[in-house]
Order: sequence, then C-alpha cells, then structure tokens
Amino acid sequence: MTDRGLRQAEALRDFLVGQPIDLIVTSEYLRARQSVAPLARALGLTPQVDSRLNERLLAATPIENWRDVLRGSFDDPDLRGPGGESARETLSRAQAALNELLNGRYRMPVVVTHGNLMSLVLHSLDGSFGYAGWESLSNPDVYLLDNMKPGQSAFRRKWN
Repeated sequence: MTDRGLRQAEALRDFLVGQPIDLIVTSEYLRARQSVAPLARALGLTPQVDSRLNERLLAATPIENWRDVLRGSFDDPDLRGPGGESARETLSRAQAALNELLNGRYRMPVVVTHGNLMSLVLHSLDGSFGYAGWESLSNPDVYLLDNMKPGQSAFRRKWN
C-alpha cells in the first residue's frame, strides 16, 4: 500500500472507530484487506474474506475501451468485455453477499469492496446512480446501506 493509501486507511479507521461495528467483510483483493486493516485492529475484529465482493472483471485481458464497456453496462446489464463478467452477474453475487449480511445477526457490518461493484449495487437501488456516480467515487468512500429494496432511499453517502 502506498503512503497515501495508508493515510486514507487510517482516516477511514478514525471515521468509523466509534460506530457499533460487529463484523468486517472484505473482498479477497489485497488492497481491500489493507484498507480495512487499521480499523480491524482498532476494533479487535478479524476481517472475513468473501470473494463475492471482488471487483468485476470487465474482460479477460486488458481492453482499450474499458470505460465504454463500464458506461454501457449501467444501461445494458448483459454487456461484457471479451471473457469478462456482465453487470448482471456481478450484481447477483454482490447482492447475495449483502443480503446475507443485512438479514443476519449483525448490528453494523462493514463491507469493503471496489468501485464498479459498489456502483452496480447502488445503481440497482437508485437508477440515477450510474456511470457518473461511479466517476464521482473517491478512495475510500463510505456509504450507509439500510436495506436492499430498490426505490426506498436505501443508501446515503456518509464520507469520502
């Protein structure tokens, strides 16, 4: 992790440490695990890894038009780059993981994931959160997700 990334992770810790967090679940990607490590240490929690929170694979190999694929997938959930994952597939696995957490016994689970996956979840809850919403994300970015029911103001930006 870069020095800047470490500072961001520490700022995230400072922002969240007073909350009643009782579970941390993260993507298996190293940068996600490192981003939440300071918070986990401060809370005495061991993050659980869930590969369903991994970032979307737009294509099997790098493609020049990746932004076009990303932009288009907010309107066409079956759009994918060569050998990649569609928005529909990404959203399906993400929603399964999130629904388990929201319907579980946890008071305030923290989920650490990645921009495209998070944007697709937010877009599924509010269709106006699309490519521009993805572009507006910062690292880290914190959203509070109250439920998974579309059209019910289920999320709000808490910090960025």
